[in-house]
Amino acid sequence: MIMPRGSDQLLLPAKPLFIYGSLLLAFMVHLLPLGRFAGMPDVLAVALVFWNVHQPRRVSVGLAFVAGLALDVHQGAVLGQHALAYTLLSYVAVVVHRRLLWFGVVEQALQLVLLFAAAHAVSLVVRLIAGDMFPGWWLLAAPLLEAALWPLATWLLLAPQRRAPDPDQNRPL
Repeated sequence: MIMPRGSDQLLLPAKPLFIYGSLLLAFMVHLLPLGRFAGMPDVLAVALVFWNVHQPRRVSVGLAFVAGLALDVHQGAVLGQHALAYTLLSYVAVVVHRRLLWFGVVEQALQLVLLFAAAHAVSLVVRLIAGDMFPGWWLLAAPLLEAALWPLATWLLLAPQRRAPDPDQNRPL
């Protein structure tokens, strides 16, 4: 079997409790009152894209929609603003997940800049249509910061799945 270049070792299956726990933790980080400004990275979007790329059967577009609605209710935003952005983000991540896994982590992050920028653009268009003000040019920094978080998210979220090196001759994998 030919393995993608980005993965140099076999991974254990991801536990559903860890997947949903990490998404819940990312959601709770997003709820913290950190003095949000337009350029702040969306940690929940990074976690959703990560799990949609690595476990597309466990994390669905429907989960992204529900997370977006919950975030809209919490922030008092236009109902459906984050839901639409997260749904499109998750859909595209599921569509390109096989192609994306052939690249290394840095190349993945470079490709995901456009995906994160498109999600922010959708959210911005919904806000502007609803009559909100333009949040500022700092909004352009958010996709870059989210892509910069991608290697850290990959390292943290894949850590429990990495196999410990076991040099047993009867089990070569």
